[in-house]
Amino acid sequence: MNLTWLDSNSWLLETSTTNNTKILIDPWLIGDLTFNNIDWLFKGSRVKDRVIPDNIDLIILSQGLEDHAHPPTLKQLDKNIPVIASPNATKVVQQLGYREIITLEHGQQFTLKNQLLITAFPGSPIGPTLTENAYLIKDIISNYSIYYEPHGYHSAAIKEIPSIDVVITPTIDLGLPLLGNIIQGMNNTLELAKNVKPQFILPTAAGGDITFTGIIAKFLQAKGTATELQTLLSQNNLNTKVLTPIPGEKITLN
Repeated sequence: MNLTWLDSNSWLLETSTTNNTKILIDPWLIGDLTFNNIDWLFKGSRVKDRVIPDNIDLIILSQGLEDHAHPPTLKQLDKNIPVIASPNATKVVQQLGYREIITLEHGQQFTLKNQLLITAFPGSPIGPTLTENAYLIKDIISNYSIYYEPHGYHSAAIKEIPSIDVVITPTIDLGLPLLGNIIQGMNNTLELAKNVKPQFILPTAAGGDITFTGIIAKFLQAKGTATELQTLLSQNNLNTKVLTPIPGEKITLN
């Protein structure tokens, strides 16, 4: 199984068992990132646009916010590609004209090519009444599993799974004064690792080859590092390895 980090929350997952399968997760590949087009408040800018991968079999969207369901990128992708989406993200791709949308509520599942079983779990709370999706992707043939939650909010349901091979989640805390953490890394990731005992943890939600500007960006405060998390894992007698992906470079996991 191959994973390529494409900056921020964006990942390319490639399986190499019976059917070679390519999945784009929360793709932001081209253009800037803003929320409601208010770039003075927050703006993410790429050093350069990413090449849109060929032959994508599936798009997975964990949230409906622009940093997960990025409209300029989604407009460029083939609208015939099937999309698995949270109910909130479904609204985005419906407006963009995608033809095959699989909306997964928490606990619901979808099977792709009789090879990958994708299960939605409760993920990040967005406001007082909305909880977006996390996903467990399991290769039915090899039994290999990957869990993805981009803000570090892990439900009790996912912690009940005995083991997960790879966890993609933040390894640092990122917050704003008075509001607290927006992204929960460090301690939340450590507690998850104690329960599911992954072989690997890959950080997500970091900048990569991206610069951030605007009022919010000036006040964002980051705490912790991947190295500190690795130390905590070792202190808790966990053999989990924290990998440090380089944007655009493929990681092969056996």
